[in-house]
Amino acid sequence: MSDFTSEFWSWFIIAIAGGGIVWLFYLLRGTNKADTEAGVPTGHVWDEDLQELNNPLPRWWLFMFYFTIFFAVGYLILYPGMGSFKGILGWTEVGEYEAEVAAADAEFGPLFAQFEQTPVAELASNEAAMNAGERLFVNYCSVCHGSDARGAPGFPNLRDNDWLYGGAPDQIEASIMHGRTGAMPSWEAPLGGADGVDKVATYVMSLAGRDVDETVAAAGKEKFDMFCVGCHMPDGTGNVALGAPNLTNNIWLYGGSPRSIKESIAKGRSGSMPAHSEFLGKAKSHILAAYVYSLSHKTD
Repeated sequence: MSDFTSEFWSWFIIAIAGGGIVWLFYLLRGTNKADTEAGVPTGHVWDEDLQELNNPLPRWWLFMFYFTIFFAVGYLILYPGMGSFKGILGWTEVGEYEAEVAAADAEFGPLFAQFEQTPVAELASNEAAMNAGERLFVNYCSVCHGSDARGAPGFPNLRDNDWLYGGAPDQIEASIMHGRTGAMPSWEAPLGGADGVDKVATYVMSLAGRDVDETVAAAGKEKFDMFCVGCHMPDGTGNVALGAPNLTNNIWLYGGSPRSIKESIAKGRSGSMPAHSEFLGKAKSHILAAYVYSLSHKTD
């Protein structure tokens, strides 16, 4: 946005805010001229003798309106609200947020720090740490993975011990800290169209132990060995280094119906988990990793 455009909108907002306050002040003054108990006729007459009178507001009500106007003026002097004018207090949303974060870190930082040096697997059996980890999960993770951590289509179930990028403590922590980005390309064209997709899907379902047409599955295996083993491995057990899922356990991130499997093969899939290290920090990420680890690992 150019300086001219920014300046224009700044003055536009000033005109609306300032002009609105001035207009309200004169509106109150103009509609409160009557000073007699009977009221002053406005000149509006209905049914020959029914008149509209300009009766003054009760003083307490009038003063309340004036107070709101003076409050608005004071507020706009102290805080942002008049275009690019920042207010004499210099208040900003960013500054308020940073102050709240600093206060929270000062209060809770030592609590998180005491758990940071404890290994994830050991921390998963610490009740105090898990209580903190559960609150972190609800605040930062439940919107995608669900409040019960059982996931949704496109968002992994964190309780079933099936991990795209590995379920070891350091792998879970790395996923939380640095995020993950996975992509499966569309294979419909390379596989020769819908018929090739159907054959590969049939073979993939056979890997998961489903009853399928063995002749179709055998034809699908030929294409699978040609196009899919680079990520999913020859036996279909996947590759955690790439985030390629295990196709033999009948657990499906985007749905396990024949239609969903064919759609995944034909159109591809893409998913992204954002990195949490910047706003959570290492200590909180460590506790959160321990909590996630505890969901699928029994602890004493």
